[in-house]
Amino acid sequence: MKKRLFHLFATLALGLTPLVLPSVASAKTSTFYGITLHVSTTNIKVRNPRTGQVLSFEILPKFDQIFSDDGKTTFQMRAVKPGRYVAIIYDQRALGMRHADRIYLMNSENERIGKQ
Repeated sequence: MKKRLFHLFATLALGLTPLVLPSVASAKTSTFYGITLHVSTTNIKVRNPRTGQVLSFEILPKFDQIFSDDGKTTFQMRAVKPGRYVAIIYDQRALGMRHADRIYLMNSENERIGKQ
């Protein structure tokens, strides 16, 4: 009986998800380039020097998606410091909040580190 009830709820949840969260299916990733203003274990704030726009992104406590351009070299979160140029790949799938999927470290010419 418990298994049948579980399967019923699981089927309903999977079937209703596209109806309840239509933005999740259509969410696209975006890229934001800028200078890091603030970094903590739960978020990162970046300012685009061209437009002056400041965006804040949520990050998971064990976030480990920090890369060079070639994707072969990874960095630890401590490499991201205020004043560092970064490119952030993000989306807004989780409850409409911007969260970083990947962070690319860039040099002072706004080129990704490792780019030849």
